[in-house]
Amino acid sequence: MTPALRRRLLLLAPFGIVAAGGAAFYGMLQGRRRGDFNPRGVPSALIGRPAPFFDLPGLPGVEVPLLRHADVASPGRPVIVNFWASWCVPCVVEHPQLMALSREGVPVFGIAYKDRPEASRDFLRRHGNPFARLARDEPGRAAIEWGVYGVPETYLLDPRGIIRWRFAGAITPQILAEELRPLLRRHAA
Repeated sequence: MTPALRRRLLLLAPFGIVAAGGAAFYGMLQGRRRGDFNPRGVPSALIGRPAPFFDLPGLPGVEVPLLRHADVASPGRPVIVNFWASWCVPCVVEHPQLMALSREGVPVFGIAYKDRPEASRDFLRRHGNPFARLARDEPGRAAIEWGVYGVPETYLLDPRGIIRWRFAGAITPQILAEELRPLLRRHAA
């Protein structure tokens, strides 16, 4: 390759990058027009796989058993694992749905993500505690293993501890009714 040709290719590279970005943006717009674009639809590599191993401390001052990996490795029934934080506004929005699941007898396990223990305790005192088991992940290492990129993030595990569903964002009454409850029924059978 001649130096002149190499320079021309290097000058054209930014145009190629811009064209690729434009094509991706156009594809997103077309998906929105058709109604099938889901900005929260980031796929998880963990769907269909066992829950990642974790070893986390509990939340002192909260009378809930510590969440351990064994609790999700083979729970014997469908369980919910929810990453949350006291500083997370969408966590407040989804909290009534978690409380409802807990009242219905669905095991909801919580992992307080990058939160101070006293702030997590205050949040649970103020809004209620839906968690059957609880742990805290202050450094965020367990969240990395689970593929969490923000809170709230919720996982449904089947009775064998296999991740069957992941939702990034607040679980609204609509998400609960249309997605999560049908999945809970399907995996309870």
